[in-house]
Parts: sequence; C-alpha cells; structure tokens
Amino acid sequence: MLVVDRYNPLDASTLANPYPLLSDLRRETPVFWHEGMQSWVLTRYADCVRVLRDHQTFARDPRRNGRDVPAESQSVQTLDPPEQGYIRSLFMNALHAQPLSAMEERTRRFAKQRLDELTDRDEFDVIAELAVPLSLSLMGDLLGVQTPPYQEFAEISDAIMRSMDGGLNPALIEPGRKARQELSDLVDGWYAGQRGTGLLAQVRRATSDDKELVQLYVKNTARVMFQGGYSTMSAAIGNSIGVLLAHPEILEGLREGGLLGTAVDELVRFDGPVQGTTRVALVSARISGVQITPGQKIIPLFVAANRDPDAFAEPDRILPERSPNPHLGYGWGTHACIGTTAAAAGLRALISALADHPAHLEPVSTGKRRPTATMRAFDVLPAALRI
Repeated sequence: MLVVDRYNPLDASTLANPYPLLSDLRRETPVFWHEGMQSWVLTRYADCVRVLRDHQTFARDPRRNGRDVPAESQSVQTLDPPEQGYIRSLFMNALHAQPLSAMEERTRRFAKQRLDELTDRDEFDVIAELAVPLSLSLMGDLLGVQTPPYQEFAEISDAIMRSMDGGLNPALIEPGRKARQELSDLVDGWYAGQRGTGLLAQVRRATSDDKELVQLYVKNTARVMFQGGYSTMSAAIGNSIGVLLAHPEILEGLREGGLLGTAVDELVRFDGPVQGTTRVALVSARISGVQITPGQKIIPLFVAANRDPDAFAEPDRILPERSPNPHLGYGWGTHACIGTTAAAAGLRALISALADHPAHLEPVSTGKRRPTATMRAFDVLPAALRI
C-alpha cells in the first residue's frame, strides 16, 4: 500500500499553497493511501474523472455499500444515477426556467453598489463584506426566498463546511449536525410559505402531489442547493479575488475588454473552491496500477487535478484565454452542486463589476485561510479599493 504522510490538508503551509506538494505527489505517487482520511487519494485529472463517471464501480450513495444515511442527510447529492434522476431533473428543469441572465445582472448591480460603498476605505474584508452578501443575495434571488442575516447564516454555513472534515476531526461533526438542523428549519419555513416565483416555488408546485419520501428529498436538496451554492460562490469569490490581488495584471487585462467568461473559468481552475469529493468502491478496481478493494474510500482531489499538465497546458500559469477549460473547481457531473450554475454567474457578475469600476483593487495584508480540507476558502482577506 502506497501510504503518504506528507499530505496534511490542514497544515498551515498546505492551506497557504498546496500546489507544489500536490505536483510532487502527482508525479511520484499519483494514487496514495491517506491514513488520516482512511482513503485512497487521486491526483491525476484522468483518474478523477474516471471515478466520477463510473457510478457502477464507485458509489456516492453510502447505502449501496451497506451503510445507513440519516433521513435528514438524504438529498440529490447522496443518490447515484439512475435513482438520482427524478429529483435532479426537478431541480434542473426549475433552474433552467429561471431568468438567470437577469439574476446575473441584478447581482452585478448589487456588486457595483457594494464596491462603491467600500471604495476609499483604509481596508475591508473581501469575505465578510463582499463574498458573503453577494452569495446570499444571489441564492435568495434564485430560490425566491428572503435571505437570512449575513453573519448568522455565515456561521451556520461555516459549521456545515467544517463538519465535512469530520473524518479528520470528529469534534466537528456535532456542531455541523446542529447547523444542518437550523438550516433545515429555515428551509421548512420557506417551503411551507412558497406561493410566488422562484426555483423553490416551482419545485414545490411540481411535487405537490408526490409522496412523502419525494418531499423529503426535495426539501433536503433545496437546503443543500442553497448552502452549497452559497458556500461555493463565497469561496470562489475569495479565492478569485486573492488571485487578482496577487496578479493585478489579470484584472487590468479585463478592464480592456473581452475574455470575461474564459478568464473567470481560469480563475476557478487556478485556485478553485471545491477541493475534492468521496466515493466508495463497490467492486475491485485498478487505478493507475493501484489495486482498490471493495469498501475502500477514494478521494478524487480536484485541487490537484486542476493543475495536471496532462490535462492543462502550463497549469501553473493563469491564461485568461484558456479554452476549452474542463476544470473541476466546482466538482463534476451529476453530483456537482445544482447551485453551481448560479454561483458561476455570480462570480462573473462580480469580476465584471470590478473590471468596470474606477477604483483599483489593492492588497492590504496577507489573508487567513479557512482550516478546511473539503472546501478551499479564505476566512479573512483584507483588501482596499482606491481611486
């Protein structure tokens, strides 16, 4: 067994910059066993995509491997195809029916307003004062619900995100469970009161006559979509602004026009929000010469795959014109968060507003990374906007 103890996703140096170590691992031991996570870890793009595609061999749903999943944790994210199909179609159809272009424009105007308010202050926190309000505003707009107070929801989301690392730190599990219950209560209230427009109202109408189990999956999926879209977007905003602070020439290039869509994709590839996901082997399989036995966990490590030179030319350079760009920054396939489409639109709206704004984005001090292994995000990112 190829055991690697060099990779500690919560180590301060890894949180700051995991890419040199991941490059070494991808070259030397592209598939290795991580004792702390009790999982095989994949660092090559092709291996990651193979596992994500093969639902027959690698399960997302732990019940297919004989494990129980509490009712409150059952959602579109815990189901595998084909069982996942009905619930996912409900949400995807409702998503495509929403006026996404109008939402992106509303988010752009909101971003401009926030940038105007932050301009010429000595400093501000990109996360608390930009990423959190923009992400909550967009997800509330998408679902057609009133957003909760910024700080209150940020704390709930943070507890849920940290609990995803419960395998590394079991003390995070119970706070995460309580936070999920708080969010479930919030979604129950939204769901009961939905009579108007928005994605949640549309899904509610489409499932009004369905069985209780479907209602459970719908409400849990709405919770996962709201929280997942919010956390993904806020993390992507923080990471992207962090990259722009370190590489101001990228934003200056966008000020000159063009390449917005490809540049935003490239920012996410270069330093994306979703670091990885987990699957369980249902049968024996070989990945890059390593034997995986039934019941063993596998972690496709997106943060490593996105810098794989076999998938991306010059992977350690930011190339705003890069196209195609099949990055895994938001995950991949049927288990990528349904809110990702909105999160990507929100990030485009912000970068567009920044490129058009007369003030210049400047670093103030080094940001502080959030100590999480599943999501790559900043806790605090000081910056300034100066004309």
